[in-house]
Amino acid sequence: MPTAQDPLAQRLLAGDKRALARAISLVENDDPAGWELVREVFPHTGKASIVGLTGAPGSGKSTLISALTKLRRQADRQVAVLSIDPSSPFTHGALLGDRIRLTEHFLDQGVFIRSMANRGALGGLSEAALQAALLMDASGKDDVLLETVGVGQAEIDVIDHADTVVLVLMPGSGDSIQALKAGVMEIPDIIVVNKADHPLTDTMVREIRGVLSLAPAVKGAWRVPILKTEASRGEGVEVLVEKLDEHRAFIEEEGTLSERRQRNLRNEVLSICTFRMRRDLAARMEGDDEFARLLAEVVERRLDPASAATQILEHFEA
Repeated sequence: MPTAQDPLAQRLLAGDKRALARAISLVENDDPAGWELVREVFPHTGKASIVGLTGAPGSGKSTLISALTKLRRQADRQVAVLSIDPSSPFTHGALLGDRIRLTEHFLDQGVFIRSMANRGALGGLSEAALQAALLMDASGKDDVLLETVGVGQAEIDVIDHADTVVLVLMPGSGDSIQALKAGVMEIPDIIVVNKADHPLTDTMVREIRGVLSLAPAVKGAWRVPILKTEASRGEGVEVLVEKLDEHRAFIEEEGTLSERRQRNLRNEVLSICTFRMRRDLAARMEGDDEFARLLAEVVERRLDPASAATQILEHFEA
């Protein structure tokens, strides 16, 4: 494996938290030095266990991550948390910032916490977020916990970037039905019903079991467990840790971990290509008279959007 030459890369590979923070800022700001750094440290990635946590806002994902981080640290594991927040429409920064519920870990040298804006990215995960997860991996973290914004396509998209996907639901909210409608029930490896002291918890568990039973049975496949937690009190989180470890062992033994990562890397390459092509196309259309003309025709209902898109692509390919 090649040795890093850049001093910042060397510090990052040695586990320096400030170097990691600096590196993530570089890629978040689209600084060429950041992309060069990612290229240099990429051969050192692939060691961390990446867990994606998704679910509707208010389901307690941040509180659950805090409790999960506490148990991982008790096992002397290095932990990184990457929270993908919705973007401010004015500053394009993360609306929520570093998670208030994770403050107990801020002074722990074995924990790195970062919030990033999705910046309106397709799928809710920006190009910089994908690189940030790689940088966390390269810095020697044993666990990278990736928390999505929890709305829309981001819930589905997280499957392309994690070894294990945890879906967090909240009883009494209709989440199980909404998740079924959105197709989210097809992606989790573990389902957590948080805030389990709610009187409708058992009802929700039955609903989820009913939804899961609709899927065709596959011999030897992983059986998705449904766990009940009360993250604010740490109840049920130890069982979640056990199931995370069981799933990791299962996909390693079955040989599906390498398959997942091959799929994930393929999708990351495609995501970055899509993001950059869209950005470049938007920049080229800025101030373009032909684009303005076609858009005016669409607004006036004289041309449909699909036909306009076809003509725009032909115009820029010419």
